[in-house]
Amino acid sequence: MTIHLALPAALLGLCIGSFLSVVVWRLPRGESIIWPGSHCPKCGKGLAWYQNIPVFSWCLLRGRCGFCQSSISARYPAIELLTAGIWVLLALPGVGRMGNPGAILNLLAGGLFLSWLLPLALIDLKTMRLPEPLCRWGVVTGLCGSFALGVIQANGAEILLYHCLAAVVGLLAFEAVSAGAEKLMGMPALGLGDAKLAALLGSWLGLKGLGVAVALAVFIGALFGIGARISGKLKAKQAFPFGPFLALGGLFSWLACDYLWAFLFNPATEIL
Repeated sequence: MTIHLALPAALLGLCIGSFLSVVVWRLPRGESIIWPGSHCPKCGKGLAWYQNIPVFSWCLLRGRCGFCQSSISARYPAIELLTAGIWVLLALPGVGRMGNPGAILNLLAGGLFLSWLLPLALIDLKTMRLPEPLCRWGVVTGLCGSFALGVIQANGAEILLYHCLAAVVGLLAFEAVSAGAEKLMGMPALGLGDAKLAALLGSWLGLKGLGVAVALAVFIGALFGIGARISGKLKAKQAFPFGPFLALGGLFSWLACDYLWAFLFNPATEIL
């Protein structure tokens, strides 16, 4: 990674993170994510440009509205910094699941994919729901991006078919698991939103990447569930959101799919 790519990635990530904060706040409430512009949710006053600079403005205002002095959640700068960190990770050499179209295109593709997953994970964590429009358009965007980058490498149709298959497999496999669990235990093990999120992962990652993402999500989710049950924070048969674990699996799969595939499914393979 060179400084000339890392710095723009961080700045772009901060700006995108600022927008994602709006998505996480407004979408579950059924509000438009475009109109009105950024404003204080307490007094409704619109923010000036200098009050809307990622992280800096929150620090400058000391976490309070410049008009009514009501507190501004630290969630906003936290999401902005998290998004910036993800974009910087994507600037690392060799990172990306879209083949080898070049560092900048891989950075933009990965940034779009992971920036799409972040609000889904945060909304599911808070509401136990995965918004249908985000999942649906995430699948469409993933397939379009896969095809476009495949065209650059002269195998666009082949990659599109491969990623379409992965999306269908992700959707149907999760729906089958949920239906089977409902017959055996009388309650679904997974929500329909999880199946749609799995389809989104497949559309971006392909079959191999989807396999890595789901395996990691199940493993990390199981560790969380066991730990929460032992500590008493989770009651027997109490549901908890699985979307954040799928998103985390998608992140790791995008960053290091081949290494993780070898580690999870073929540990005898040596990766140079």
